[in-house]
Amino acid sequence: MNNYRPLHGLPELAGVATFADAAGPGIGVQECVDRLKCFHYALQRTWQVLLTRIACEPIYELKMGYSYHAHLVAEHITLLRDRVGELRHPPLRLHRVPDQNLQILFDEIRNAPNCGMLMEGLYRVALPALYESMKQYGEDTNPLTDSPSLRLLRGIIPELEDMIQWGEASCVALEEVGQGQHEDLLEWQQELNGWLAAAGGLAGTSEPAAPPEPRYSRGEFSYDSTPKRDERFPDPYNMGVHAEEFLHDTSFESRDKVFMMFFKRLREIDVPEMMASILYETVTGRGEEKGSKRPWGFYRDMTRQLWDEARHAMMGEVGFVRSGISWPSKVRINFTWSKGLNQQLTPRERHAVLWFIEQGLMSKNGKRFEWEVGTDSGDAFSELIQDFDWADEVLHARIGREWYVKDFETTEDASTYGNACWDKVVSDWEKWRKDGLTEHHNWWPDLYREVCKNRGEEPDPRVLAYDRSYAETRADLQKIDGDG
Repeated sequence: MNNYRPLHGLPELAGVATFADAAGPGIGVQECVDRLKCFHYALQRTWQVLLTRIACEPIYELKMGYSYHAHLVAEHITLLRDRVGELRHPPLRLHRVPDQNLQILFDEIRNAPNCGMLMEGLYRVALPALYESMKQYGEDTNPLTDSPSLRLLRGIIPELEDMIQWGEASCVALEEVGQGQHEDLLEWQQELNGWLAAAGGLAGTSEPAAPPEPRYSRGEFSYDSTPKRDERFPDPYNMGVHAEEFLHDTSFESRDKVFMMFFKRLREIDVPEMMASILYETVTGRGEEKGSKRPWGFYRDMTRQLWDEARHAMMGEVGFVRSGISWPSKVRINFTWSKGLNQQLTPRERHAVLWFIEQGLMSKNGKRFEWEVGTDSGDAFSELIQDFDWADEVLHARIGREWYVKDFETTEDASTYGNACWDKVVSDWEKWRKDGLTEHHNWWPDLYREVCKNRGEEPDPRVLAYDRSYAETRADLQKIDGDG
C-alpha cells in the first residue's frame, strides 16, 4: 500500500480519508447502529426535558435558549433516525430504551426540582457525555465505510458544543447571582455521572459500574404547563393596549406603528410556551392523542415553528434595545394567551387555535401588511424583521396544512373548529381587574413619550391619547362573546 499512488498525484479516496485510515478495521454495522441509537435516545430525552421547562421557566433568556436547543436537538434526531434507517434497520425500533440506567439518568434530570440542578445535569453532565461519545464514535468508525455517519456527526457535534458552551455560561451566571448555588450540587453531579457509569457510558462502550441510589426519579414527574415570567414581566395579565387596532388605524404613522410591532413580536414569547405543551403532552400521551399517532415529522416541524416564534420574540427585543427603549419599564408583556390555552384546551384544540391564527396572518391585513408598515416606516430593521417574520409565517401555514388541516374533510371545517376552540378560552378582562391581578394599565403613552424623547420631538397629542384595550375585541379584531 505504501507504494500505491493516485494518478497524477490527485487527492486519494475523494478526500474522505487517507488510505491508511480507510484500511483500518473500524466498527461493524450493528455496533454503529447500537451507538447511534444511544445518541438518538439521549437527544430524544433532552428534547423532552427542554419542552417541559419552556413554559414554567420564568427567566426569559433561559426560555429562549431552551426553545433554540429543542429545535437543534429535533433536527439532530431527524438526522440520526434517517441514518439508522439506512443501516439495515427498518423497523427502526427507536422507542426502545438502550439501558435502564441511561433512562434513570434522564429521569433524574427531568425531575430536578429547580433550574440550577436541571442546568447542571443537562449541560454539565448529559450533553458533555453525548459530545464525548460522538467524538469517540468518529475515532472508532471507519471513515470510508461509515462516511455518511461521520458527515452527519460533523454537523451535529459543533452545534452540540455551542449548546454546552451556552449552558456552561448560563450556569456560571446563575451561580454568580445565587440562583444556581445548591449545597449538594457537586454530589448531584457525581450521582448523575454514576448513572452514566452504570450504563457503561452514554453509548454503552465501557464496563458498567454499580448504579447509585435514585434521588428525584423515585417520584412520578408532574408536568407544569403554566407559563411563568421573571421580574421584567410585572403585569402578565395586562391587556390594556390593543396593538392590532393601533396598527390598522390609518390615521397613525408607520414610524410610530413599528414600536407597537416590536411589542407584538416580543409578546410572541407566549407561542413557544403554548407549543411546548402541545408537543410534550402529545409525545408522552398526556393529551387525548397518543404519541404513536403522530409521526416524527410532526414533532420536527412543530419544534421548528416553536423556535421561529421564539426568534420573533427576540426580534422585538432587539427592536426595542436598538431604539434605546427599556422595554421592561415601558411595555407590559402578558401571558394570558398561553396560560388560557394551556389550562383550558386539549393539545389538539391548542393546535387548532394556532392554525386558525396562522391562517388569518396570511390575509392582506396580516403579515404582508406588517411588512408594508415596516417598509413604509423608513426603519430598515423593522422592514427586515417583518420580511423574515412574514416568510416564517408562510412556512407555519404550510406546517399547519400538513399536520392539522388534513385531519378534516375541508379547510373550512378546520377553520370553523379552530375558531370555536379559540372562543372556548375564557379571558375574563374585568374579573382579572376585580381580582387585583392587573389594572390593565395603558402603557402606550409612556412608551410613545420615550420614543419621542429619543427622536428629540414633542409627542403628537392624538397618538399619545390612544387608549383601546382587549376588553371587547380579540387580537384578530373579532368581538369577544359577552358570555365568555
